[in-house]
Amino acid sequence: MSKLFYDHLIVFEEIIYEIEGSNLHPEDKKQAKKLADEIIHHKVLIFILDHLPKAHHEEFLTRFYKAPYDLGHFKFLEEKIKHDIKSELIILGEKAKKEILAEIRKQVKK
Repeated sequence: MSKLFYDHLIVFEEIIYEIEGSNLHPEDKKQAKKLADEIIHHKVLIFILDHLPKAHHEEFLTRFYKAPYDLGHFKFLEEKIKHDIKSELIILGEKAKKEILAEIRKQVKK
């Protein structure tokens, strides 16, 4: 899990806590954390690309892959997407976290 510019907006610790507290095998815990991280990452990128005009997709993705940790991406996005992207990512993160936690709890009960 590398550092990404939006990490501070999405509280991932609750997912880690739930996975670590489960009776899963250590390798399964590792895989579950990786999968949860990937799910959130994909949801965030899809959300951004859905709201970012297509003319700016390539520039954003180039910038992102060169420096995924750069908080300057928010400035770029806020200039191109005329609404509060940070607040929307927080909401998206909370929704994704709830979905992932529900799935973890469902799988652990099996």
